[in-house]
Parts: sequence; structure tokens; C-alpha cells
Amino acid sequence: MAATKTVVSLKVNGVERTAEVEPRLLLVHLLRDVLGLTGTHIGCDTSQCGVCTVLIDGRAVKSCTVLAVQADGHEITTVEGLAQEGQLHPVQEGFWEKHGLQCGYCTPGAMMTAVEILRQNPNPTDEEIREGLEGVICRCTGYENIVRAVKYAAERMRG
Repeated sequence: MAATKTVVSLKVNGVERTAEVEPRLLLVHLLRDVLGLTGTHIGCDTSQCGVCTVLIDGRAVKSCTVLAVQADGHEITTVEGLAQEGQLHPVQEGFWEKHGLQCGYCTPGAMMTAVEILRQNPNPTDEEIREGLEGVICRCTGYENIVRAVKYAAERMRG
């Protein structure tokens, strides 16, 4: 018996999108496989690593924990949607300037998590940044440069 498909409509990176999906399809797979937004990575598929983090209505969420049908009617921002009008988001700029990546696999999730950290606290301490990044596993950087990148972004965003 074939699964009944459901139509979902959502705004992704500022663009209205509609897709017909199986009810069990995860948001991460909708973004990558259906919409072609491969900046959102798939890591563990168990919500442990955080590399699939996106913003749903402005809040950081691991997209492997959300069904695509649950995102219906919501606004999704992926790492591809951070830059605006050809200008890097301060978090992206921070990762570039402070070398906040090595292999780059966790980078999209770390960036999206950093946006959430700075939304909640525009002037976080190193400890608060580290605590906020606990849901993102990075095996390369030791987090030092990621923390520096978030601090840099915080300074830029405060002006």
C-alpha cells in the first residue's frame, strides 16, 4: 500500500515553496532531496550531532527531528539563507575571519546555532557560547575558533 502524500507549503529562505511529501519525510530530507538545499548536512540522524540545524520561525531546531509536515506554514532559514543581498551574515563572516571551520561538516549547524545564541544573548561570554554550542559536535576544531567566530559576529551585530 502506497503512503498517502501531503502537500506542505512553507517559506524557505524567504521564498514560498510547496511540495508533495510522504507524512514520514523528515524536514532535513525535504530541504536536501526535494528542494536541493544541500547546505543543511545530515550527520547522525538521531539528533545528537546538530549538523542539520536550521531556523524554524527564527529558532534553531535540528531538522532531523522535525517531520516536513510539521514545518507546513512555517518559515525556514537554512545556511544558504543567511547571506542577504550578496553580503555575508556576521556569523558567516566570523567563521571566515576567525577560521571557525576545518573540515566544514559541522559548520552549517554551528552557524545556525550561533545565530540562535546571538538572538538570545547579543553579548555572550565564551562560556555561554560553549554552552550554546553543546548540541553541535565538531571533531576538528576543538571549538576555540568557533567561539572566536561567534564573539566576532556578536561584536559586528552590536555595531
